[in-house]
Amino acid sequence: MIQTASMVLRSGTRLLNGAIGEGASRDARILMAHMLGVETDRLTLELSRTITPTQVSHFEHMIKRRAAHEPVSHIIGKRAFWKHDFKVTADVLDPRPDTETLIELALQGTAPRRILDLGTGSGCILLSLLAEFPDAVGLGTDMSEKALEVAQENANTLGLTERASFATADWFNGLEGAFDLIVSNPPYITAAEMNELSSDVRDYEPHMALTPGGDGLSAYRIIAEGLAGFKAPEGRALFEIGYKQGPDVTAIFKDAGFKEVNLHKDLAGHDRIVAVS
Repeated sequence: MIQTASMVLRSGTRLLNGAIGEGASRDARILMAHMLGVETDRLTLELSRTITPTQVSHFEHMIKRRAAHEPVSHIIGKRAFWKHDFKVTADVLDPRPDTETLIELALQGTAPRRILDLGTGSGCILLSLLAEFPDAVGLGTDMSEKALEVAQENANTLGLTERASFATADWFNGLEGAFDLIVSNPPYITAAEMNELSSDVRDYEPHMALTPGGDGLSAYRIIAEGLAGFKAPEGRALFEIGYKQGPDVTAIFKDAGFKEVNLHKDLAGHDRIVAVS
């Protein structure tokens, strides 16, 4: 039986709709575009194309994975963030639009020469900043060697290997020098909130990158304690937070001796970034 991309897409969308509901049509289109090797916004032009049994089988396999709540980014191996696509795997946190608020704030200040990204994961924050600041060099650290391998691959893809380096480190332990810009999206989900996460996140993303356990604030306490020893005198630090954590994280940095600590909101109007300068 001859099948077109449109026919197979409709079938996949119906299956996904019964499994995940909201977002089924969008996800099915992304998977079909990936299978056909075209951009999602050009998919409509390709739907009349006849596809092979092998392609049908490939698409149906991806649909089954998504129906089991595996993230689309893991299935296609990439996620768009800021101005680039980044490789993602089950070893790194999936980049999210909220984190782009940090990039926007960084661009509002003086161009840094040295950037430090604590808990770099896929490297999306550090590499996006290096792409925007062509005279800067940066260091991304993480406890996960597998995450650092992903970050290095992303640096290779973006042509940033000469300016981006990566190291295994537990926050500031083992680091040296001063940095003009220090950034981080640390684990901040509380132990109680972990049970409330969707299975897409809870079952597929690395728990080490999601939660430190307890009240979700332990990473900020560690960072606040060591920050003064690594931030250049005129440097800045930007940290992503959970939308309920603004007052608590602000207090942590002020208690550590930092006088200028400000909260910034994301596009949804939620507290999202704590800026320390």
